[in-house]
Amino acid sequence: MSIRVTHAHGDHIAVTAANGTEILRYVYRPDPDPFESRKPYAHPVRTLAGHTVTAYRPSDHRWHKGLQMTASHLSGQNFWGGNCYVHGQGYVALPERVGSMRHDGFPVLAVDDDRLTVAEELTWIENGGEEWAREMRGLIVHSVDEEAGAWALDWSIGLTNTREAPLRFGSPTTEGREMAGYTGLQWRGPRDFTGGTAFAPGSDADADKLMGSQGPWLAFTTEHDDVDGHSTLVFAHAPENVEALHESHWFVRAEPIPTVAFSWAFFEEFELPPGESFAYRYRVVFADGAWDRERVAAHLEGMPW
Repeated sequence: MSIRVTHAHGDHIAVTAANGTEILRYVYRPDPDPFESRKPYAHPVRTLAGHTVTAYRPSDHRWHKGLQMTASHLSGQNFWGGNCYVHGQGYVALPERVGSMRHDGFPVLAVDDDRLTVAEELTWIENGGEEWAREMRGLIVHSVDEEAGAWALDWSIGLTNTREAPLRFGSPTTEGREMAGYTGLQWRGPRDFTGGTAFAPGSDADADKLMGSQGPWLAFTTEHDDVDGHSTLVFAHAPENVEALHESHWFVRAEPIPTVAFSWAFFEEFELPPGESFAYRYRVVFADGAWDRERVAAHLEGMPW
């Protein structure tokens, strides 16, 4: 199934499927509020049937923006946005700790009928203006399949420490808050995903029990409000992620908010020395319908990395 790509220079890249549905808008224009950690994000994201499966600035967490790369605790700075978790005090508004990610350019932006390939250069900047890291981000839209009712987005990160000191990655859990190890690539779902069903291979566990677990993929499905239908999102690790600098765990909630993150520092901090890099690669499948484990596994198997 072919796609059409439009680029509003300085603002966003949009991908439209052959049926006329805009399935992805990747916004790289900085948002106005620095407290929300200015950085690129994907929203709205839609299934091929046109169902919106991301939320933007929900009232409970204004800094949640669709699908975005984050770092909740990084050497005392917050590249997630919003309040910072401080052990013994809880969540505290510390605007002087909120960093940002600057879009520097697209060295690659290529369309080949049914595939969009993007390479983006970014700089991670702490609140005082010091440049801490250089990122090469990859986005690939592919496998747009009308018959299956699904399409896929591959999102990769290659991050290099440009400081003279180590970068220390953590999460609220590494700071003392139990089972709140969110950081890394994060998805926030709309309200009708609240109370949805999360599941993973080889387990009957729900979202609560999957919190902090590990596995090759995790899926989240819901029945929509307003329209008659379901959507399923599948979050998958690339095979090489098991060899990455630090092991990953799932951060997942269905209540009180719907969210999933590929957390690279759930239980333990890790350091990235000066001049060194780490890399992760992820896949998110956006599907119409209420998929089960067997259908998710078969679909992923049919999309080799």
